[in-house]
This record gives sequence, structure tokens and C-alpha cells, in this order.
Amino acid sequence: MVTSMFPIVMLDGLPGVAGDLAVVPVFVNAGAAVLPAVIGALASVAVVLAKPKVLAPVLLVTALVVGGAWYFWPAGDGAPPPAPMADRGRRTTAASAGEADWSAVGMAIIQHRQRQEALGRTAGPAASNDRDEAAAEDPTDAREALIFRGGVQRSGHLGGGSPVELVEQWRSADPDTMYLASPLVADGRVYAASCYLMPGGSEGGVFALDAATGDERWYVDTKPGGGYFTGFFSSPALSADRKTLVIGQGLHVDANCELIGVDVESGEIKWTAPTPLHVEGSPAIEGGIVVAGAGAIEQGEDHLPRGDPEGRGHPGFVFGVDIASGEELWRYQVNDPESSPAVEDGVAYIGSGVNGNAVVALRTAPQPELDEAGQERLVWETETPYAAVGPVTLTEDLVLIGCGNSNFVFADPNPAGVILALDRETGAVVWEHETNDSVLGAIAVRDGIAIAAVRTGEVLALDIASGETHWSVDLGEGPVLSSPAYTGACVYLTTADGYLVVLDAMEQGAVIEKHYINAPGAPGERALTVSSPLVQGGHVYVGSETGGLICFTGKHSR
Repeated sequence: MVTSMFPIVMLDGLPGVAGDLAVVPVFVNAGAAVLPAVIGALASVAVVLAKPKVLAPVLLVTALVVGGAWYFWPAGDGAPPPAPMADRGRRTTAASAGEADWSAVGMAIIQHRQRQEALGRTAGPAASNDRDEAAAEDPTDAREALIFRGGVQRSGHLGGGSPVELVEQWRSADPDTMYLASPLVADGRVYAASCYLMPGGSEGGVFALDAATGDERWYVDTKPGGGYFTGFFSSPALSADRKTLVIGQGLHVDANCELIGVDVESGEIKWTAPTPLHVEGSPAIEGGIVVAGAGAIEQGEDHLPRGDPEGRGHPGFVFGVDIASGEELWRYQVNDPESSPAVEDGVAYIGSGVNGNAVVALRTAPQPELDEAGQERLVWETETPYAAVGPVTLTEDLVLIGCGNSNFVFADPNPAGVILALDRETGAVVWEHETNDSVLGAIAVRDGIAIAAVRTGEVLALDIASGETHWSVDLGEGPVLSSPAYTGACVYLTTADGYLVVLDAMEQGAVIEKHYINAPGAPGERALTVSSPLVQGGHVYVGSETGGLICFTGKHSR
């Protein structure tokens, strides 16, 4: 039974609809009715436009209490109010929303604002402190950009050994806040992003913590032109010169979101690159160009893209941005590119999701350079049997990606998936490995082995050259929606219901240890522990649904 004070549901599915839905989480107000939604929207507009310290809480509480009273007041014909949306959709875990305490919701929003103000957050980024001595021990290569999972092989391992017998070193948590994004560690700092759910939407912030202590260095959650960022699902990337942090903004239902460039030292927003959609995949960086995908917002039983304010449907697109200025350099239509791209040698590889079912390779140079060279943007496009939703991994001459017909929220009634290895030059299928459900996370590669996590909880170790299985293990801990970290000796991953699990990669994937990372007394009822662990310098950094962002240290290292 759901006990959260926020009755929410994922908008990725509709009653009676299953199969190739959008592949990322979406959150809406489950107590939705027309009048309270309108009132709440007006209050939210007032907050965004004016951002008054006192007026905002008053408007929000008033709107929610009045709306809630209208919602629960008996209808004139004696009919009960509509069932909460959480009772109408099919979830990966059995849950029902129950009745909403709207005054409690309003107070929670006020308390969230007060916590942000107490930390100096809503006033803008704090001044940067000196870097911790841990920076001197950071083995990351400053000549290359750091992307989701570290690099194009997506190992999730940034140097050091394989820590075991993990103990919690620090935990950074803001109540009622989820950490869907995965952390990135460099120069003695942890960079991450948050998602705070609220009626009708979400808010989020990007922040930097001291890697040794968890102390906050800076936090930013406001747009340069005013208003708060929506919640973050995308994970941050870091430029090669370590001066710019880049991250996508928005959840699947959100429109008019941006790709964001943040100054690493101060936390100030350097630029935003607007889209009419959202950027849930994690951006890739090579040289001075950032590549990201803007995913579609599907609706209806046919899952067609929802229209923008001008009434046009947006199928989605991939775009390139200048990392210094945020100027959009090019845009290429790709249906629902929610996958996280990988870029190498001037070519970006990305998956196409709903209404797409493909992997595409695109040249990243600005259009004038392509015109001068007589080259097209598209290098190749390869159809896939299911939506290609996983982040792209590059290794040797191969492009690896996971596909499937289930998503982060809903399991298809006839689940199926596949791991594909494509020739990097031509896009031809080199091998494919069928799975019993979607592979939503990145495939981690090193030493000729690929580690992949299937949504059902099965973990696979595959031979890169042939796709044959070295070993497999079923965790039995519920769905696995995250990407594994692979050090060669150990595999680290999270399960959707809130466990960090460590496997022995040298002993057929045997479980070494596991740790519950959600908050005590606050289990992740939405099964959205999707943050992927990052291993660096004898530590494991990971986000959770209810337990915050956590740093573990190992008593021993393999």
C-alpha cells in the first residue's frame, strides 16, 4: 500500500495499454480533477513568475486545500469521486494511492522551500570552497570528457580497486527528494541532480558535494530567467577541461526543457539550450560539441507524439550544442531518442525508442563543415526489433545497446528484449543476444567482457566478440533498472526496490554483499531506485529513491 503523501502515477501508460510505451518515468498528480488542477496551476504560475517568499506557500496551500475539498466533496448525484489514477494504471509493483491529505501536501511544499532557503539554495549557487585533498588522488584523465558511467565503455569505474565490506561514509539527503540521476565524481567532488515531486509536476536541482565529506559546495535550482528547474532524470557529464558540467532537464511528461551548462567552480548557469521537449538521456561530449537527444511525449493508445503549443507533434530529435556558448549547432530528427548517446571520432551513436526502433550514427560537425566536405549528417541507421532505449556503449569496433518492449515503469505482458552488437562503421548486426525482458541500463565493458542487467533482475556476463554467455545470475530482488559498474573483479548495481548489490565477477556472479539504501521507514514504494553506482578510489557513490545520495567506502579492496 502506498503511504506517500503524494499520490502519483507514471504517465507512461494508459489503462489497458501495454507494450512499447515511453521508457522513462513520468509523474502526475493522482488526485487530479479539473477544478483543483486549474487552481493548482494558477498558484504554480504565481510562484514561478513572482517567486515571493511568503505568497508562494500561501497560494499553494490555499489552492491544494480548496482543490482537495472540492475533489472529496460528494457529487450531487451521490457518485463517489473518480478513482485515483494509480488505481487505473498497471504498475511494476502492487500499489494504490489511497486518499490524499492536501493540507499535508501543501505543508510539505512549504517545508521544502524553507529547507532550500536555509541552505541558501533558492538565492542561487553558493561560493565555491577549496577542493578537497582527495583531488590529488583522483585518477580520472583530465584530457577526456567524463560522461554517464565515465566513458564510452560505460564501466562505471573511474579508477582504484574493487571495494568490498562496504560501510556508509556519508549520506546527503533532502526529505521527499528522489535521486534518479547517477552521480559523477571528479577532482574530489561528486556532481549529481535531484527530483522533488509535487502536485502537478516536479522540481529539481544540480549540485556539487565534497567527495570525502558530502558537504555541499554549491546547489542551483533556478533558471537564469526565473522559475525553478523541473526534476532531473538525466545524469551529468563533465567537459575535458573540467570547467563545464552539462545535464539534460525534465521528466517524460515535461515540455520546453533545456540542456544546461553549469560552471563547475561556482555552480552558476553558463547557458541553457532550449528544446520544445525534454532531455532525459545523459549528454555526451567530444571536443567542443555536446550531443543530446530530445525525447517525444507520447499519448493515446497509438502512442503518437503530443503536440507543442503550436499544435505540431514532436517525434523527437538529436542535437549538437557548442559547449562554450550553448548555441545549437545542428538538429536531426530521430524518433524518441531517450537513449544516452556516445560520441567518438566525430560520430554520435544513439538509440531511437517509441515509434523508432533503431540505432543511428550521426556526424557531429557543424553543418557548414559537412557541406564543405560533401558529407551527410546520417552515417547509418539500423532497425532494431524493439525500442532501443539503453545508453550506447562503444568498444573496439562495436556499438552495444540494450532494447526491449518494457520500460522503467511498466512491464509488457509478453516481455522480450535483446542486446545488439553493431559494426561501428556500417551498422550491420555482428551478434545479438536475446533476453527475457528489456535491458534499460548501459552495458558495462572491460577486458573483453560485457556486463548487462536485464529488467527482470538477471545479470549477464557476455563475451564481447561473440555475445556468448560467460555466466548469468538472477538476483531475485525485483526489477533492475540501473546500469552496472564493472571493475573487472566485482559488479555493483542497484535494484529498483532499493538495494545496492555487489557481485563477484570472478566467481560466476555470486552475491558478495547487499545493502538497503532507501531511508529506514520510507521504502521506495514506486520502485524507482534507478540511479547507477559509480566506483572510484575505493568508494561507491550511488543515489536512491528515498535515502538520498550515499558514499560507501570499502574495508577491503579486491
